[in-house]
Amino acid sequence: MDYLPLFFKLSAQACLIVGGGEVAVRKTETLRQAGGNVTVVAPQLAQPLRELHSQGHIVWLEKPFAPSDVDGFKLVVSATSEHSVNVQVFQAAQARNIPVNVVDCPELCSFIFPAIIDRSPIVAAISSGGASPVLAKLLRVKLETLIPPEYAALARLAQRFRQTVKQAIVNADLRRRFWQDTLQGEVAELALAGREDEAAHRLVQSLQEIDAKKTGMVFLVGAGPGDPDLLTLRALRLMQEADVVVYDRLVSPDIMRLVRKDAEKIYVGKQNSHHTLPQSQINRLLADIAHAGRRVVRLKGGDPFIFGRGGEEIETLMAEGIHFQVVPGITAASGCAAYAGIPLTHRDYAQSCAFVTGHLKDGTIDLEWERLAVPKQTLVIYMGLQGLGQICAGLIRHGCPASLPAALIQQGTTRHQRVLTGTLADLPDKVAQADSKAPSLVIVGEVVKLHEKLAWFGQRQNA
Repeated sequence: MDYLPLFFKLSAQACLIVGGGEVAVRKTETLRQAGGNVTVVAPQLAQPLRELHSQGHIVWLEKPFAPSDVDGFKLVVSATSEHSVNVQVFQAAQARNIPVNVVDCPELCSFIFPAIIDRSPIVAAISSGGASPVLAKLLRVKLETLIPPEYAALARLAQRFRQTVKQAIVNADLRRRFWQDTLQGEVAELALAGREDEAAHRLVQSLQEIDAKKTGMVFLVGAGPGDPDLLTLRALRLMQEADVVVYDRLVSPDIMRLVRKDAEKIYVGKQNSHHTLPQSQINRLLADIAHAGRRVVRLKGGDPFIFGRGGEEIETLMAEGIHFQVVPGITAASGCAAYAGIPLTHRDYAQSCAFVTGHLKDGTIDLEWERLAVPKQTLVIYMGLQGLGQICAGLIRHGCPASLPAALIQQGTTRHQRVLTGTLADLPDKVAQADSKAPSLVIVGEVVKLHEKLAWFGQRQNA
């Protein structure tokens, strides 16, 4: 991050603009909208600036720039086309520790102007750091469609009742939750429809009905196979609303960066036989957090109910009367197979698909081989890396041809994705030679043949 985004309070502050042309007109308008008292120093002024000066809205110093002109100002903008003048302005402001912007010259700026979405008191800004102002403006247009002008009314309503709610709900987590529910529910709908009085009445009712002692809630959320773009909208929203996020090793760092910044984050990852917390303690942890009145997201790689132990966790919650919801995610099987160009079913190759785990609760590999070693079926093996040799040998021993295609997908759907293809006979050796690491997924079946033709994403390493 080359620039730290800040909102600068300019109300009644003295601001200097050097230059009197069209660019100066735009910058003057921006500073005045923010409440700044604008002085323009320039030998000549464009007509819009002349009008502002004649109406007493700006001060005009009718002269060429001199370094001493910046004295006493809180912010300086140079909007001239003369490089030598721009350099003088920059050096004079820097020497006095005054924030300075030289338009279209990032190397002579201590701050830059973002593209602004003004829904006062809601203000959003987006910047490319000077790399592409046009792109920043295009993104602003997209954001403006997502933040209609009516949000100003909703913000005013929240501002009006902020202290009232703070006094009524002392607990910070419960207060935040109240506002989250209020700003996404009926109150928000009324305000956005222009019915502000009704919205205020409903907000007061909600405040009177709130139960500050209620138990928290647990959301079992599927984080998908790794690519943040594969998160569901509901998953992303809950991650932004959570008081606490309890997460696994398979949840990628890119996804964790989308969690609310001030949420408490608790790592309970599992790797091979090493568990940060045993499953029974994870179950207990979720219940204890909820009993403390907090909203917790249990974030799991893939889908919570496909080899994610989600069922075990909600059994504890149900036994203790804790409210919970399950938010499905794209499971590793569908996500990784799609990104590897391997359809799990295909009319010519496979009419069924089976998901199995490569190790059981006691660490052994004892699959129902006869039901898995059948033709026209795709077999997807979760957590199969460590026992890959035993799994391939078991399938061959129970009737699968040694030449049956097989693939290992490592870190599927991420920029580090790697696909190794082979057969039941040789894939274990290829995987060992490649020093493959978890997280990985194994796919066995004729559909693997299509990888060479259909692969569209990431690095391919084929037989």
